[in-house]
Amino acid sequence: MADGSAERAVRVVIADDQRMVRDGLQLMLSLVGGVEVAAVTADGDEAVAAVAAHDPDVVLMDLRMPRCDGVTATKQIRAEHPRTQIVVLTTFADDDEVLAALRAGARGYLTKDAGADEVVRAIRHVADGHADLDPAIQRRLLELVPNQVGVSRASAEGLTDREAEVLRLIAAGLSNAEIAAQLVVSESTIKTHVNHVFGKIGVRDRAQAVTYAFRNGLAD
Repeated sequence: MADGSAERAVRVVIADDQRMVRDGLQLMLSLVGGVEVAAVTADGDEAVAAVAAHDPDVVLMDLRMPRCDGVTATKQIRAEHPRTQIVVLTTFADDDEVLAALRAGARGYLTKDAGADEVVRAIRHVADGHADLDPAIQRRLLELVPNQVGVSRASAEGLTDREAEVLRLIAAGLSNAEIAAQLVVSESTIKTHVNHVFGKIGVRDRAQAVTYAFRNGLAD
C-alpha cells in the first residue's frame, strides 16, 4: 500500500479471546516485513475501540468471543470505519457463522489451521481491496446454494454472460488486472464491467459482491 512515495506497513488489530492465539499471531506478524500489529484485543468491544483508536487497515477477527462476538463487532466496524477490512479467523467453519460474517462485511475468512503464509496473504489481499476466502469455505458456500439458482438469478438481475463471468472471478478473489488477463481484455474494460455488475446487483464494493455471488449461487 502506497503512502506518498514510500511503502507503508499494513496495520493490523488482532481480536481473539484466547491469549495463546493472540500471542502466537502477534509473534508471527512481528516477523513479517510490511505488517505492523497496532493493537491486540480480547473481545469484540475491545476490537471496536481499538479500530477507533488506531485506524488499522485490517482486523483479524475471531467469531466466538465473550461480551461482543465477532459478527457483531464486524458489523459495527464496517459501519463506523469502512476503510478497515475484516479477516475472520476462527476454529469452526460453521455455516451460519460463515454467512453471517460475510453479510456483516468481512472480506476474508480463514480457519485457525491456516498456515502463516495464508494469514499474511489474506491480510495483504484484503488491505488491497480484494476478497480472500479459504477454498474450503468457498466450496461450502457453494454447497449451501444450488448452482441452478445462480442462472435464474443472473438473468433476473439482467447480467450479461460476460458480467456474470466477471462476478464469478471477483468471488474467486481476483483483482481487476487478474480478471483482465484471464479474459484477455483491457483492465479499463473490466472496470466498466465491474461498475455495471455492482449497479445491477445493488452492491457498493467487492466484499458485498462476493457475499451476493455466494448467496445466490453465482460463484464457481
